Amino acid sequence: MRLRAWDLAMERGGRRLFSQLSFEAEAGSALIVTGPNGAGKSSLLRGLCGFLPFAAGGFALDGGDAERTVGEEAHYLGHLDALKGALTAGENLAFWAGALGGDPGREACRAALVKVGLAHVIDFPARALSAGQKRRTALARLLVARRPLWLLDEPTTALDAAAQGAFAEIAEAFMDEGGIVVAATHAPLGLARARELRIGAAERVAG
Repeated sequence: MRLRAWDLAMERGGRRLFSQLSFEAEAGSALIVTGPNGAGKSSLLRGLCGFLPFAAGGFALDGGDAERTVGEEAHYLGHLDALKGALTAGENLAFWAGALGGDPGREACRAALVKVGLAHVIDFPARALSAGQKRRTALARLLVARRPLWLLDEPTTALDAAAQGAFAEIAEAFMDEGGIVVAATHAPLGLARARELRIGAAERVAG
């Protein structure tokens, strides 16, 4: 499997974020998207998900399900943790597992929480969790349903050193199984098989 993008361009609010952006990411590898604030890192991920349009270029997941879009083949983790505060951590994961075709059972959700060091909060309402615990619960969502591509926006935000190490282990195990990680970040993620894709500063669109 391989994610390919060619000659991508994106404009937001009258600004050209990037243009002629091409890259590839093979199965079992990570692509780390870096660059200054406003360069288009988050917009690139949202474009790959299908949430935002590209002004030019194209992209494809070679070897993926021909009946699905790239966004449908991907887990997307954005700045927001996408947790409903009134539901417990376990109930939030069960919802996502069911929506994404995974196993919504309690044991499957607990196993995902074990991997992020949060088995003890399975019955805690999400609104009672700390910022770091919410982020780890959101990361556990990646584990309750299989997707070959992870699109992650600042995945280690609010995580302490131990949780960052756990995230790196989870991502490395995912790549061992042939997964592809594309992550936008300002901080090192500790992934051994990562290449960098740097996006430059934004520029004003002429005209």
